Amino acid sequence: MTAPKYKRVLLKISGEALCKPGTGGIDGGRLRRLADEVKLVVELGVQVCVVVGGGNIVRGTAIAKDSPIEESTGHYMGMIGTVINALAVQDTLESIGVPTRVQSAIAVDRVCEKFIRRRALRHLEKGRVVIFAAGTGNPFVTTDTGAALRCAEIGADVLLKATKVNGVYTADPVTDPNAKRIERLSFNEVIDKRLKVMDLSAVDLCQRNRVPIIVLDVNQPGNMRDVVQGKNVGTLIDGSES
Repeated sequence: MTAPKYKRVLLKISGEALCKPGTGGIDGGRLRRLADEVKLVVELGVQVCVVVGGGNIVRGTAIAKDSPIEESTGHYMGMIGTVINALAVQDTLESIGVPTRVQSAIAVDRVCEKFIRRRALRHLEKGRVVIFAAGTGNPFVTTDTGAALRCAEIGADVLLKATKVNGVYTADPVTDPNAKRIERLSFNEVIDKRLKVMDLSAVDLCQRNRVPIIVLDVNQPGNMRDVVQGKNVGTLIDGSES
């Protein structure tokens, strides 16, 4: 078996990845498929972190537009939504024999730990998957940026950004059969062209800390493992100029 290219990775998934298309809440089947993919990587001896969004539970900006709820309050509600998702991912991973810890940027000490960098590193060294919840703990900051921040803090080798398609394409591959996958982009290309890969502040943070991003479809069986082993999957975003 090919030795892993990356020793410590962070997987960023959206909350919508945990529910069926067009719905909300949490779907057990999707949770299990995600857990199976993470387990394949853990079995390679790779240290794995996960950051999950909360859009399947509540989106702070959206709920503030349609109610008297202040936007900052809405964002805090969204952070709590990510804690719900993190606990769901934790139990699913534990059910298939993968040890985990959840660390939250906001205190929810009855169900998970507070984020402490040194403790997170220790968990990783012990082979536990660490699931980071509640973004950065601040309103008006996306979970994409939270993922980039955690990458920098824990020294992750790469940020794996899970999307609905297997990389960045020249056009929408769902509607355009001629769309071609772009194998590699520079950070500057993504920022200058405003490509909707992830929040631009997250891309900038990864650039400044030299953390490459790989955009991939984690729902395709074996994709995450292939990426970690260095295979040509998805789109690599790094400091090289094309």
